[in-house]
Amino acid sequence: MREKVVKIGNRYIGGGFPVAIQSMCNTKTENVEATVSQILRLEDAGCEIVRVAVPTLEAAHAIKQIRKQIHIPLVADIHFDYRLAVAAMENGVDKIRLNPGNIGSKDRVTKVIELAKDKGIPIRIGVNGGSLDKELYQKHGGVTPEALVESAMRHISILDELNFNDIVISLKASDIKLTVESYRLLSKTVDYPLHLGITEAGTNYTGTVKSAIGIGILLYDGIGSTIRVSLTDDPVEEVKAAKKILEVLELRHFGVKIISCPTCGRTEVDLVRIAKLLEERVAGINKQITLAVMGCAVNGPGEAKEADLGIAGGKNEFLLFKKGLVIKKLKEDEVVEAVLSEIESM
Repeated sequence: MREKVVKIGNRYIGGGFPVAIQSMCNTKTENVEATVSQILRLEDAGCEIVRVAVPTLEAAHAIKQIRKQIHIPLVADIHFDYRLAVAAMENGVDKIRLNPGNIGSKDRVTKVIELAKDKGIPIRIGVNGGSLDKELYQKHGGVTPEALVESAMRHISILDELNFNDIVISLKASDIKLTVESYRLLSKTVDYPLHLGITEAGTNYTGTVKSAIGIGILLYDGIGSTIRVSLTDDPVEEVKAAKKILEVLELRHFGVKIISCPTCGRTEVDLVRIAKLLEERVAGINKQITLAVMGCAVNGPGEAKEADLGIAGGKNEFLLFKKGLVIKKLKEDEVVEAVLSEIESM
């Protein structure tokens, strides 16, 4: 089902636009300096949409100063109090994340929606498995895909009644199978852009693996317009993981792509060190280049020839390949700088 297009600040999602990368600040939003500093770091890492928690009116008012100092769309995360949504929009936020069913009477919901309409601000309906309505939990015998989708549809129906369809939806759970099945069911039901993520995924290593599997399955199915990798870590790590997920699925390209072998007993160079160093040094180089970093003569030359640029290890030395042709033999201690020089010239 072709997704509708939703405009968030200066970015569009859905309708065939590139899958956008999101993250969320873990600073106190009231602390403008700390929040802006973190957002600027996220921007440098490649974050394209950022969310902040808005639990107080002070946080909502801080949005005005934050918005002035950043360059990507800003989303306010709202729960229960409609006044926080109103204040966030009045202070320049680009998008609201809330569930209209939990902010009170229809009159309160109407105030939020009318202001969102007037300012052209979209709303993300965010359903989480851990906070499913008790009635739906009992009706479906637990947290099921059908229960999560019905919860989302109830919130959507509230906005439908108010003739508001500038909507993004997420259905997140910490269980991969539940999340995948929920999004698959929802994607057959609505044509709104879907925000993907595995919630409460864990620390960097565990959370990245879980997110890569869950988000990756859905993206491979053609489901999803924007993603957030949720990690118990520096939010910059979320962005790095999200970029890599999109890159390996060939949905987005973020510069130099490295393929490297796992090494084995035939390897006679310190390939692990060299691969890690090259990965660190090429980060941020905005060139669509594939670099092969291979350890020995078994698969190395073949893989290196398939890449734009490649190195294949020998005994304390490397062969440097460019577009399939050997151009140099290099000592191990000079290979990194030689590869970077070649990339710079390409």
